Amino acid sequence: MLDTDVQTLTITAADHRTNLHRAGEGKPVALLHGSGAGVSAWANWRKVIGPLSESFSIVAPDIAGFGATELKPDTKYNIMLWVEHFVAILDELGIEKVSVVGNSFGGALGLMTAINHPDRIDRLVLLGTPCGHFPITDGLRAQGEFDGTMPSMRRAISYFPHDESIITEELIAARFNAATRDGALEAFRKLMPPPEGENPIVRGIPEKLLRKVGHRTLILHGREDRVVPYARALDMHQWVENSDLHSFGKCGHWVQIEREAEFLKLVKDFLGGDA
Repeated sequence: MLDTDVQTLTITAADHRTNLHRAGEGKPVALLHGSGAGVSAWANWRKVIGPLSESFSIVAPDIAGFGATELKPDTKYNIMLWVEHFVAILDELGIEKVSVVGNSFGGALGLMTAINHPDRIDRLVLLGTPCGHFPITDGLRAQGEFDGTMPSMRRAISYFPHDESIITEELIAARFNAATRDGALEAFRKLMPPPEGENPIVRGIPEKLLRKVGHRTLILHGREDRVVPYARALDMHQWVENSDLHSFGKCGHWVQIEREAEFLKLVKDFLGGDA
């Protein structure tokens, strides 16, 4: 599929001017991006929107405050606001029920939507998604420490893949330009403040909430993930009752990029399969 087959739209959802991409027909599937400097739906998903849209109706939004979606200076951004924003996107597009493919932060957003609005979610695919609590990783610390310079962008991106040859100068420049456009660094600081203290703890969705998730769930995680440790996937598999786990060796935090062909097959089979 060519890029021209993907529509880029602007809608209003939860009082936020919202940028999103749409493509394809069939069962609705939302692609939810991760966090980090320069992140957007297009940056996370541009290589797989086309192939997935051959089987599904794809919507890939920039969540409130990220990418080209509006960030309001006086608004407090947290997971419940992002859930409200995501549900408002579905309402605006007339989507009653959707499957979610969520990368890292996007996986957490999909999970919290499933917990708070279970009837709106069909199935979940979670990539490198944090849960429980764990000491901050070097990869997460590097994201929070992005300071608007090219060296800090190179360092932040270096933690995502296992094989750093995946990181091209074009990719670095694209992320850097997005992260340093007018107002972007201030927005990033509001959404992802630098870690505080010598050994801060990352707190993801706790076990007691994950045990409430009854949706069919596919957990995908790179064994060498230096952003969200692989152990988080093992815990999530224990706590989400109706879950399957597929781990990738020699793979980091970017499963959809590092293992694109396997990712597409697994996701198509899982989301297209019988209930």
